[in-house]
Amino acid sequence: MTLDHRPVRVGVTGHINLTPATERLVYDALRTELRRISGEPVRGVTCLAAGADQAFARAVLASGGAYEVVLPAPDYRERIIHPANRAAFDDLLGRAVEVVHTGFEQSGTAAYVAANRELLRRVHRLVAVWDGEPGCHAAAPDRTVSWARQRDIPTSIVWPPGAQRTTPAG
Repeated sequence: MTLDHRPVRVGVTGHINLTPATERLVYDALRTELRRISGEPVRGVTCLAAGADQAFARAVLASGGAYEVVLPAPDYRERIIHPANRAAFDDLLGRAVEVVHTGFEQSGTAAYVAANRELLRRVHRLVAVWDGEPGCHAAAPDRTVSWARQRDIPTSIVWPPGAQRTTPAG
């Protein structure tokens, strides 16, 4: 019998609009969930959006793992990442072991959907930082969770007690 020593590939979906206190709660919850999923470091897959995705990337690194990034479009950083968050985004992007693109030229819902579907194509498991509320667009966490479940990808929902979003949408 041959043992498979490849790391478990874990993707993330989640809210971008987390309060600062919630980002800390989510980071801690993600570290716990990653340990629960695997006793070994995981290979994360993230789109590196603000909020849940970046907390996930930091949690993967802190647990000794590595991650790859699926970028929706070449203009994603300039168009979507808030200027105050670009240094953190650049740092995390620079730590990725692989960066892939969807093929879309511009950021927008279609590119985000494509990125989420590519993320799901690459993973064994999904972690959703999701409050359980339906989203307002086709790339919202509830849609990605639904697609993962349709593909029989085991999915964990992480929403720590006391967690809050800065706005109700998304």
